[in-house]
Amino acid sequence: MRFAAEVSDLELADYQRAVRLLLRHPLITATFPDEKALPRVRRFSAELRRDLSEAFGYRLELHGATARLVRTADRLDPDRPALSRTGRPFDRQRYAYLSLCLATLGRAGIQITLSELADAVAGDANRITGLGLDPDSGADRRAFVDAVAWLEERGVLRLADGSSTAWASDPGSGEALYDVARDAVFALFRPPRVLQHIASVSALLDRSLTSSGNAERRAAAQAARRTVLERPVVYFDDVSAEVGNHLRGQALPADLFRLTGLRLERRSEGVLLVDTAGWSAERFPGAGSVAQAAVLLAVAIAERVSDPDGRRARRMPMPDPADAQLSLVARVDAGLPAGIPMAGDEPEPVEEAEDETGERRLPLITDSFLREATADLLATYGSAFGATWHADPERLRREAVALLVRFDAVTAVPGGVLARPLIGRYRSTRAQVKQRTLF
Repeated sequence: MRFAAEVSDLELADYQRAVRLLLRHPLITATFPDEKALPRVRRFSAELRRDLSEAFGYRLELHGATARLVRTADRLDPDRPALSRTGRPFDRQRYAYLSLCLATLGRAGIQITLSELADAVAGDANRITGLGLDPDSGADRRAFVDAVAWLEERGVLRLADGSSTAWASDPGSGEALYDVARDAVFALFRPPRVLQHIASVSALLDRSLTSSGNAERRAAAQAARRTVLERPVVYFDDVSAEVGNHLRGQALPADLFRLTGLRLERRSEGVLLVDTAGWSAERFPGAGSVAQAAVLLAVAIAERVSDPDGRRARRMPMPDPADAQLSLVARVDAGLPAGIPMAGDEPEPVEEAEDETGERRLPLITDSFLREATADLLATYGSAFGATWHADPERLRREAVALLVRFDAVTAVPGGVLARPLIGRYRSTRAQVKQRTLF
């Protein structure tokens, strides 16, 4: 199938921007991510529905002033948390308040005050063991306001009067009035199955590869395209043989370029989609002290792996990605409400990928080496890093390594990290860091 077949060459660049827009922001409202986004999606709505469904198994829904891309999940991803306005990842309390806010707004009218929303959420939260919402607790109020601000940022709630900050400072005197975008409320929460009918989060994952014949090949092709979009780099060793065959095929690069305008880079170990349009939520290499430190650590790791001094880095078996998924599924399932009977099937384990090439062993980079490398880069580049990082080099190391883990350049293991093939990009690289201006 030729994607975007009915889109003219003159309109193709605009169509690809609409595709990237939906992939970056699955929920689009009249104001989020900006006022031009919804008209751009509506312009190509028919083509987008068809292509996104055929290429990825996604479903595009448009209701009122809302566009919602309902995506298919192949695995749980712990590296994409909801973020507060200050960039703080949501914790379980904030996720719980967000869910209860949506439940309340689903029953509300076209307007609601912040205190009314807080009272309704508190009533539900206080019936949940270990949660609760006490308006007299500053921590509870801040967590609740973070959940409300997340909805406000996306246009689900629109401030009509007052201030949520004033309420957070003093609920007795502060107040805020919101208009409720009901289309966005109902579009936001769209699980693929009724939650009361599942006994494990694994039931929400796609299982389309269990069919046969043409349907199986089509599902594997969709899974391959999704994998390239959802992961910063895809290693052939980390996917099934069926998906790997499509990743190695000639159709995939052409399909993704036609849809997104982005080029696929293929190496012997895997593939990655090169972001030349700035559509990714996080980029690497990127700007900022942590991103700069991560690049410098990648260079140091690459030099260590290349063994310039005749020392051989010890190698360790690569952890099976299926084990990490099983562990994550178990952690999520541990949060299921206690004492509430769940209908439906029993939890199904995530299938473990077979290793046809034998045990994978990767170079171990120890925490002690990473600490020394972090100290060296702070000493070498001095004022390029602020006083905060010089005062807490361990925090800089942790955050830089976490960035490398998110981009699959390394895999965290007890005592250090395992260097993955992406690190090879930085072998023999000369890094330059812009120095801070002191005066």
